[in-house]
Amino acid sequence: MTSTPTRQIDRLYHELLAPKETQSVRAAVRRIAEHEVAPHAVAIAGGDERTDGFPRHVFEGLASAGVFRIPFPSEVGGDGLTHPATATAAAIEELAYYSSSVAAVFDVHCILAGNALRQGTEEQQQRWLRKVAEGSVVGAFATTEPNASSDLSPQAVQTEAIRTEAGWVLNGHKRWISNSPVAGFVVVLARTGTRLSMFIVDTALPGVEVGLPDRKMGNRGQLTADIRFTDVHLTDDDLLGGAEGHGLRHALSTLAYGRIGIAAAGVGMAQAAFDHTVAHLSTRHAFGKPVAANQHWQFLLAERATEIENARTLYTKAALRLDTGNPSPEPEAAMAKHYATKLSVDMARDAVQAFGGLGFARELGADGTPGPVEAIYRDSKIGEIYEGTNEIQKWVIARQIFGRTIVG
Repeated sequence: MTSTPTRQIDRLYHELLAPKETQSVRAAVRRIAEHEVAPHAVAIAGGDERTDGFPRHVFEGLASAGVFRIPFPSEVGGDGLTHPATATAAAIEELAYYSSSVAAVFDVHCILAGNALRQGTEEQQQRWLRKVAEGSVVGAFATTEPNASSDLSPQAVQTEAIRTEAGWVLNGHKRWISNSPVAGFVVVLARTGTRLSMFIVDTALPGVEVGLPDRKMGNRGQLTADIRFTDVHLTDDDLLGGAEGHGLRHALSTLAYGRIGIAAAGVGMAQAAFDHTVAHLSTRHAFGKPVAANQHWQFLLAERATEIENARTLYTKAALRLDTGNPSPEPEAAMAKHYATKLSVDMARDAVQAFGGLGFARELGADGTPGPVEAIYRDSKIGEIYEGTNEIQKWVIARQIFGRTIVG
């Protein structure tokens, strides 16, 4: 990204919902992101997954700064916050302001893999979750398959674990698994008979094969790849929670939390694009006056400012409900996810238009100046797709409105 513009959140947003604890976390993560993420954001956004790879230096910097401790209780080395989900969402927004990729790595490591482990036994949490909180290992979470994504029913999921005298044998194929090329473990959803269960799989085990990183339009620092499991031998100690048949419940509660994180990332990207646009329109002159003097841009940015306010409020409210003990804070989580991610795409597109040719550029040939908003536009699109497409989110909301007997 180019030089950081004035933070409009500090002028336009008045925090009345998030606890003081969360506000302190936001301020701390902003300082950390400015130091650890911002200097590398351009390289991460423009890199190639197979040659530049995982932003290990950024991950290690965030670990050293204690960012991965935010979501977790003190018993496993976390910060032990009173409102951990709300603080985690605020942290993701601050990371996404500079890099959607880094925010996504955090989301998968802490919210998906980490929250799944929160549902494990005490021994599983001490073995794996403590490492997640300290950042000594990278976590991954695998539900999606080539033919199973939004549909996670036992009929759709083909990855299977079969019980043996010694434990379990896992076979299957997962796709689009974030962090997998560098993960030390992956939490895997698999069929166990007629039900679904989750297993914690050490990626160093024989039979675990991680494919080449996918080359994607955006979020290039969030490495994704296929994982194949061929006769992977597991024990009962690897069965998440120590109980068979709870996999779908574990997956759905984790993905509900994930939707809040993706919403926060959408707000972060939208806010960054908004801030760059405001700065550009205020200083760029055309026909003898600032471009911002045109009513079109005044009205459009007024709408976007309102939408950013609404999106931040939605994800904060969903996170607060999660912190009060509701494992599925609907309809707010689904509302926040679809609203904030659509907003990030809309605001990024507006930013490209406002900057004109510079908005379309990755880098100027004349002096190497990076395009200020092009990466946000590429990165933002995935938010409408992963962790439950926005169409699925509308279906979830519709079920809240009309009930399951009508919507299904």
